[in-house]
Amino acid sequence: MPEYLIYFNQQWVGDHTEEWFGGRGPLARAVVDEMKAAGVYVFAGGLEEEDGPVYSADPTSGDVLITDGPYVETKEYLGGFALVNVADDEAAKMWAGKVAEACGWPHEVRRFKPQPQAG
Repeated sequence: MPEYLIYFNQQWVGDHTEEWFGGRGPLARAVVDEMKAAGVYVFAGGLEEEDGPVYSADPTSGDVLITDGPYVETKEYLGGFALVNVADDEAAKMWAGKVAEACGWPHEVRRFKPQPQAG
């Protein structure tokens, strides 16, 4: 079965109260529990925000240069994601809808390329 990435950029979250965010956590955890019960869950999690560590690895100079901070200065950054293993696009879209509804902000869903088969 193909794997899909369901994700959001932190900027899509919007401004909300602590109370509002507190109410979303149980809803999101319930969707993760539903994914686990359905056997489609691979991984899910939110990423550290502005105060979390960010490192870049750049091999373009011939040597790999590891630096602090994002490779490209941008206002958008990945806020969190879920990885699901489902039968098709329709199932992936269904789970993306459940995650987006629970969180209360938009999400995108993308299919991973198939893994090469060992010979």
